[in-house]
Amino acid sequence: MSQGSSQRTGWAPLVLIVALFFLWGVANNLNDVLIPHLKKAFFLTDLRSGLVQSAFYLGYFFLALPAGLLMRRYGYKAAVIVGLVLFAVGALLFWPAAELRRYEFFLSALFVIASGLAFLETSANPLITVLGDPAKAEQRLNLAQAFNPLGSITAVVVGRQFILSGVEPTKAQFAAMTPAQLSAFQAAEAKSTQLPYLIIAAVVLLWVVLVAITKFPPQVGRPTEADQHEERVDKPILGLFARPRFLFGVAAQFFYVGAQVGVWSYMIRYAQDQVPGMGEKTAAAYLSWSLVGFMVGRFAGTALMSRVDPSRLMALFAVANVGLTLVAVAVGGHLGLLALAATSFFMSIMFPTIFASSIKGLGPLTKTGSSFLVMSIIGGAILTVVMGAVSDASAIRFAILVPCACFAVVGLFGLTAKRREVTAHDAVLAGGH
Repeated sequence: MSQGSSQRTGWAPLVLIVALFFLWGVANNLNDVLIPHLKKAFFLTDLRSGLVQSAFYLGYFFLALPAGLLMRRYGYKAAVIVGLVLFAVGALLFWPAAELRRYEFFLSALFVIASGLAFLETSANPLITVLGDPAKAEQRLNLAQAFNPLGSITAVVVGRQFILSGVEPTKAQFAAMTPAQLSAFQAAEAKSTQLPYLIIAAVVLLWVVLVAITKFPPQVGRPTEADQHEERVDKPILGLFARPRFLFGVAAQFFYVGAQVGVWSYMIRYAQDQVPGMGEKTAAAYLSWSLVGFMVGRFAGTALMSRVDPSRLMALFAVANVGLTLVAVAVGGHLGLLALAATSFFMSIMFPTIFASSIKGLGPLTKTGSSFLVMSIIGGAILTVVMGAVSDASAIRFAILVPCACFAVVGLFGLTAKRREVTAHDAVLAGGH
């Protein structure tokens, strides 16, 4: 086959895999709209509404290692297809969940979606590196990363327009409703999730077919020679436990994802609590702009890494976020909301930089190490619930102390890194949240 032909063959797989970054960005950030929406529909406390993220990120935790094992045995393409099928099934489950109006059914659907995303995230990042000229891997991955926050922004815009109704009865109005009126209100709120998730399922199923019928490079569909020699699961795991820097990286990723998910999950709730009279749709607009800041920060941070050590830059960004979250706690109001929204800009480089720093020098342990780093995303499940518990016990403002502490841990991880441990290229390779 000629080089030109090879390049033409490579475009279709590349487009299909780059689109995955957009799709899981949509799935992740629709949760930030679902939390206030389901809280209203099912009369939930902040603690119970936070279970949306718990159910979601538990899927990552339980399926990340199986995803890595499947990828080592059958190759990248098989992992992508399994992930897409699980993603589509979870989205389809929103229809019966809404019809039955059972909160736990919504949580189950989210768990299935996240199980699929665990396969996609574990496989898509390294897959991008083998789809094309190795010399242009950084360019391809930078492009793929741009689609992730774009998907996040799209999710909030879609959720704001098609899931959030803008109907927000007061406690007195709820008390005055008849049982029939209350049931009709809950049914309408639950069913507003059906169409968006049905469309998501249709798009994802289309992607399953396209990935299945598209010709990928041979190395994508089979395990590498190194993988075939790593038959035993315990060998790479024991090897990783002997690396303290990697273990600190897993902990830092746990706290970072907890902070990111917590801030975005409760931003709408914070806005409505701290700015009197602000409706859910207006509050969602602040979240949208915060995610735009996240996307801008990712490109700005990548550019700065050519001049500033990436880990030191991340530490500076973490310090900035400690300050911003303290403003959100101590000052509150509209200024506190703006400070909370601004944290997204500084969060932008944290996931990829922690990821790249943690797997640096792992060699044959890299794939298993990547699975553990994806598992650490469970921080979003645990710390979001902690924030809900703090909010129920005091106020939503004080719940922001949780991500504040998380950013302090991220800053410490950045400060303890060796100089130039992570290059700008490494951070781009990490992809992710």
